[in-house]
Amino acid sequence: MERINLDQLHGFATALELGSFSAAAQRLDLTQPAVSLQVRQLEKRLGTALIERVGRVLRPTAAGAELLAHVGRIDAAVSEAIDAVSRHADGSTGRVRLGTGATACIFLLPPVLRSLRQRFPGLDITVSTGNTADIVQAVEGNTLDLGLVTLPASGRMLEVIPLLKDPFVAIAPAGTGLPARVNAKELARHPVLLYEPGGQTR
Repeated sequence: MERINLDQLHGFATALELGSFSAAAQRLDLTQPAVSLQVRQLEKRLGTALIERVGRVLRPTAAGAELLAHVGRIDAAVSEAIDAVSRHADGSTGRVRLGTGATACIFLLPPVLRSLRQRFPGLDITVSTGNTADIVQAVEGNTLDLGLVTLPASGRMLEVIPLLKDPFVAIAPAGTGLPARVNAKELARHPVLLYEPGGQTR
């Protein structure tokens, strides 16, 4: 089935506004036959005459008057849709789903999110917490857009960009006898509390 297009509607409405196909063609920067063809195609699609000539002036038929009453609303709806999409095109609105660990969520993200909110008030940001393995899986499954995780992290279709270095320290009761710099061999001699399974810092 042949569809109605906006050019046909504009040609139809402009011809009625100006009273002639030639005047409509001049405004639309088209030839007179092109505007006439647009109207004929529209009439064929709708199965009825839309324009009649009264003397030398074009006038709408009853069906044409009905259609003309909708053209303004159609134009407004199209303009509204274009405006809504253009806000996505310039990055001022949209949705970002971010996954990260609890530590980054508490200590790193708040100032970043505050700055984003000020720059892009229409941006919808959701934050989920989890370990590296879960977040990588969620990004690969397209339930998250990006993750802020502890390296190493890898995936079949992921781009990994190191952002910062975070030193690790060992905290122990006074008198434990640990040296100022502790290696893994030294830690192995003591009971150690670790993160949950799946965490890269475990």
